[in-house]
Amino acid sequence: TKSLRGVSDFTKSVTEFSATDIEYAEIVAQQAGIALENALLTLEKEQLFDGFVNAAVTAIEQRDPTTSGHSHRVSKLTLGMAEILNGIDNGRFKDTYFDKRQLKEIEYASLLHDFGKLGVREQVLVKAKKLYPWEYDILMERFEHIRSRFEIEYLREYIDFLTGKAIVAPGFGADTYRLTYENRLSELDEFLAFIQKCNEPTVLEQGGFERLKDIGNLSFRDSRTKSRPFLSERELHALSVSRGSLTREEFAEIQSHVVHTYEFLRKIPWGRSFPNVPLIAGKHHEKLDGTGYPKGSFEEEIPTQTRLMTIADIFDALTASDRPYKKAVPVGKALEILEMEVKVHKIDKDLFDIFVESKVYNSVLDKSDGWVAENI
Repeated sequence: TKSLRGVSDFTKSVTEFSATDIEYAEIVAQQAGIALENALLTLEKEQLFDGFVNAAVTAIEQRDPTTSGHSHRVSKLTLGMAEILNGIDNGRFKDTYFDKRQLKEIEYASLLHDFGKLGVREQVLVKAKKLYPWEYDILMERFEHIRSRFEIEYLREYIDFLTGKAIVAPGFGADTYRLTYENRLSELDEFLAFIQKCNEPTVLEQGGFERLKDIGNLSFRDSRTKSRPFLSERELHALSVSRGSLTREEFAEIQSHVVHTYEFLRKIPWGRSFPNVPLIAGKHHEKLDGTGYPKGSFEEEIPTQTRLMTIADIFDALTASDRPYKKAVPVGKALEILEMEVKVHKIDKDLFDIFVESKVYNSVLDKSDGWVAENI
């Protein structure tokens, strides 16, 4: 067999391929074609998942515009911490490493962690105050009606007094009628101002529930002279919320989004590439001490990926400036709150330390607002 030594051997010494050579070449070409086709299918699958996830996030944010950008910020923080763990070569996380597939899985899970909000009523998701806008409007109209009733009663009694139809005590004159009417209106204004204050999503002041109950026990006559309470049971229940804007029932409905998230995501065929997306996303409200929801899972049941996401989720919820029902918390205060969660063993101490030391949170803060933390 003649060996090939240079380029000239390919131009001067040309021979035909044997049948075996052709067969081998065809086999190699077929395998190359199959490999290329598989690579294209894998790429298309990833593009399909990417498209679905982005569409889902868009749907979530359209459903709850008050948390616009939250999913992307949580994903960025969670991935940032996961990549930091990949670079640790000592201590507890020296053997922890997330490959490219696992990082993609974390990205999908964190982007879709609030997917279950699609199963929660929109009015509850965007509820900024204790009363819904239409409930507040009805209450305002009722108090306007009460004011009108007071005026009608005053005028009727005053006319009876002037015409001598009313029997009054000695010294009871026109000024007394006017002063009584003005006092009633002033008291009504005080009631309304207190109700408006209670409607804000702040902490209910001490004695507030009792005062609301006293107002609710007052009654007036409607246009059909039927006795009506100043406050309905529903209004009294909502206004009596001690903190925030949600009643206990509404808060439970919000919490149910985690169950919906898990149930929705587990119906998606994630295949062998991303099998843990439902589990990672569905546990992001669990706490290490078992006080989280929906299942009250303990630390051994909560994967590292979820623990990372929990820290990211809490931090962004505290510092986000787009929530109508609360003001953004400064970075330092947010870290203090997270540290308190660490002390009572609700979130992972080691991961929180990495979160603080790396300042990964700077990646999602609005630099134009002066939020970037340098020396915290």
